[in-house]
Amino acid sequence: MRRIFRLAALCLAGLAVAAPAHALDLTKKRENLPDLVLGNEEGNDFVVENKDIEMEAGRAYRLRIVAKGRQEYKFYAPEFFRYIWLNQIVINHLEIHGGGPPDHLEFDDPGEIAIEFVAIKPGTYKWEARGLESKGMTGTISVK
Repeated sequence: MRRIFRLAALCLAGLAVAAPAHALDLTKKRENLPDLVLGNEEGNDFVVENKDIEMEAGRAYRLRIVAKGRQEYKFYAPEFFRYIWLNQIVINHLEIHGGGPPDHLEFDDPGEIAIEFVAIKPGTYKWEARGLESKGMTGTISVK
């Protein structure tokens, strides 16, 4: 029994040594991605600017999703939201922090929502403005 306790103590000590004393805070080195813009101010509610976004796994990013059109946009990206570590969601300089991903982001009026996150899992993830897919309101978020 004593041997098991000594072994457990050695293992725990090894874990403490393996962790760096000055761990890197990825959220401090955030990169701003190009804005993903839904609609425009000229009256085209179904145009999308920067519909395909690319990034690297293990890096911190800020993505602003901007609604300029007059539609109700319901932004869904369930697999992408599942495979990021979400630091915060920012709306009008107000921050939302939570333990899990959102189901979707909704715009009832023009405005912007910024998400700050660390990309975790490589892959290509689809996003859509639910109900407006046939109007071309879809794209991809690629994590390499």
